[in-house]
Amino acid sequence: MLDYCFDSSHKTETIKIICGVDEAGRGPLAGPVVAAACILPEGIIIEGLDDSKKLTEKKREQLFKTITEVALDFSVGLATVEEIEEINILNAAMLAMKRAIDGLNTVPDLALIDGNTSRGFTVNTKTVVHGDAISQSIAAASILAKVTRDRMCYEFDKEYPEYGFAKHKGYGTKLHTDAIKKYGITPVHRPSFLKKLK
Repeated sequence: MLDYCFDSSHKTETIKIICGVDEAGRGPLAGPVVAAACILPEGIIIEGLDDSKKLTEKKREQLFKTITEVALDFSVGLATVEEIEEINILNAAMLAMKRAIDGLNTVPDLALIDGNTSRGFTVNTKTVVHGDAISQSIAAASILAKVTRDRMCYEFDKEYPEYGFAKHKGYGTKLHTDAIKKYGITPVHRPSFLKKLK
């Protein structure tokens, strides 16, 4: 189970407030890319907290509630399908992360960014590869981002029931690609991700 050790190891005289940042939705064929920034209290232990991809949907929902209750501050940002198409998915993910950080009420001294890319931020950052398995605050952010995006997919499912968004959450499963071939694309699909679909 994750604890606060990795996060607290980055604290210094000048770095007192640390936020974790992660995104969800870089790979799907539809929907926005969603990011979250989260500042947790020093020394907190959140039972069961882990990389969102390793958790069941039910567990993520439970942890989402806990995280939003105990976090000192958190924020969610996104980049739209239109922005993904215009600036590409990596830049859109960076934009969503920047919006998440900018949405915090507290300006962090350091943002721990999941992955190996950091650009366009107005605060100090440090990239952490597989950060959602190492950093408690990044893991918390990954859950906030994933649950938020999944909830959006349930809304897409109501609007476009024949596509099965509630099941695949926008990922390129056979169910999803078959539906695209049969019904065409919707306004929530990313055209640049569908070029290989015949």
